Amino acid sequence: MTSVLEPLVIKGRVKNVTIPGRLILAPMAGVSDLPFRILCKEQGADLVCMEMISAKAITYGNRNTMELMRTVPEEAPVSLQLFGHEPGVMAEAIDILEHDDRVCFDLLDINMGCPVQKIVNNGEGSALMKDPQLIEKIVSAAVEHSSRPVTVKMRTGFTSDKLNVLDCAIAAEAGGASAVAVHGRTRPQMYSGAADLAKIAEVKAKLGISVFGNGDVRDGESALRMFNETGCDAVMIGRAAEGDPWVFARIREYLCKSENSAQQACTVSVMPDFVSEAPSPSSREVREMILRHAALQEKYKAPAIAMQEMRKHVAWYIKGFPGASKIRGEVNSIETMEDLRNLLDKYFKR
Repeated sequence: MTSVLEPLVIKGRVKNVTIPGRLILAPMAGVSDLPFRILCKEQGADLVCMEMISAKAITYGNRNTMELMRTVPEEAPVSLQLFGHEPGVMAEAIDILEHDDRVCFDLLDINMGCPVQKIVNNGEGSALMKDPQLIEKIVSAAVEHSSRPVTVKMRTGFTSDKLNVLDCAIAAEAGGASAVAVHGRTRPQMYSGAADLAKIAEVKAKLGISVFGNGDVRDGESALRMFNETGCDAVMIGRAAEGDPWVFARIREYLCKSENSAQQACTVSVMPDFVSEAPSPSSREVREMILRHAALQEKYKAPAIAMQEMRKHVAWYIKGFPGASKIRGEVNSIETMEDLRNLLDKYFKR
C-alpha cells in the first residue's frame, strides 16, 4: 500500500510540486472555497483544490472570478481548477494567471468531469470526454503556457456504454499532463451508484504519470480499499468532507494504523489487533467547528454572503445529530454571527 505519509512529487514542465502526503480535497463548486479549504488543510488534507473557474471568465476580467481565486499561504499546496473547451481561450487565461501576482497557486487542474447540464451543454466538463483529441490539444495548450504542473480530472466516461476514460487519460498524458484524477463514475451516474475502482486501476496500470483515485472515499476503510484495489498514488475526497473536515484526520490515522499493523504482521507470529476507525467529533466539537467556519467566512467574505453560505454548511455539519431536523428548519433565517450562535446555543451543549 502507498504510505499516506510519503510525499508525492508532481513534475511539471517548468516547476515541480511536492505534495506532503496522499490525501486530497476534491474541487467542489460552491463548497471548496477558501474558508473550507483552510479547515480541511488544518485537519490533514495534503492538497486542497479550489472550486472550478471559467477560463473564459478570466479572460473577461470578471471580478467575482478573481475573488474565487483568492488563496492564503497556510493552505499551500493548492490547486486551481479551470474549465473550458477552447485551447486558445485556455492558453489566454493561463497567460493572465501567470502574470497576475494576486493569484497564488501550485497546481493547475483542468475540469473534464463536471456532469452539470449547463456546463456540458457548452461542451465543457465531462463533455470533453467525447473527444480525446480535443483533450490532448487543451492539455497541450495549458502545459505550454503554464509554469505549474498541469493535471486533469475526469470521469470513467461521458455515457454508460462508452467507458473511454483510458483513452482520455492517455490523451491527457500525451498532451503533457503531470497527473490525472479519475472519479469512478460516468457522467449519467452523477454521484449515484458505486464508484468503478477497476477503471481507476486500469488507468493507473497504463499511465506513466500520477493517478488520483476519487469516488466513495468516506472513511479509512474505503480509502484503504481505493489504494489497494487501484494502486493509485493519492485519494481524492469530496462529498465526505462536507460538514466533516475531520475526515482527513480520521483517514490518516486509520491508514497509519493499517500500515503499522501490516508491518507488525510481517515480524510476529500472531495477527495484529483489528484497525478501528477514530470516533466522530462530539457535538461540542461540531459546534466549535461551525463557529470557526463562520468566522472564516466573515473574515474573507461580506457578512451577509458569509451567513447565507453557512446555511448549507450547518446542515451538513449537524447531519445525524439529535435535533438536526429542527436546526435545518431554522437555519435559513440566520443573517448574522449572533443569529448563528443563538441557534447553536439552543440545541448544542457548550
